Amino acid sequence: MEVKNENLNFDQHSHFMQEAVKQARMALEKDEVPIGAVIVHDGRIIARAHNQVETLKDPTAHAEMIAITQAASSLSSKWLLDCRLYVTIEPCSMCAGALVLARIKEIHFGAKDPKAGACGSIINLTQHPLLNHKIDIYSNVLEDECRFIIQNFFSKKR
Repeated sequence: MEVKNENLNFDQHSHFMQEAVKQARMALEKDEVPIGAVIVHDGRIIARAHNQVETLKDPTAHAEMIAITQAASSLSSKWLLDCRLYVTIEPCSMCAGALVLARIKEIHFGAKDPKAGACGSIINLTQHPLLNHKIDIYSNVLEDECRFIIQNFFSKKR
């Protein structure tokens, strides 16, 4: 997962990931697994979400899934072709699959998920050769902060 040249600079990526971190902290306040996500289109945030699995009693209520729905509504389109997702933790297989189906352009994530990550850690659904859409992946954006939030959450649960 090599970072490619693109129009946004490091400060802009950090800004958008900080917004995702704010969402993760909102999840933490609700005793949800603290994962946050934002979707950016044309340089502005069009969706903000955090995990709501416990709140909604819905195993699909991951931050990424909620953000996809918001972004599609914002654009009045099922396709997120020119959008970037910023998410604090590497998406799981459900979310990665949904992001492929939505045809999002890029995923930027903070920390890898060695147990469930589907953007390269366990499997890479986002660039699978048999699927009809490939997503550019960028990892390690504010990695330490993103990892700390989730590790601290789970260490307190144990």
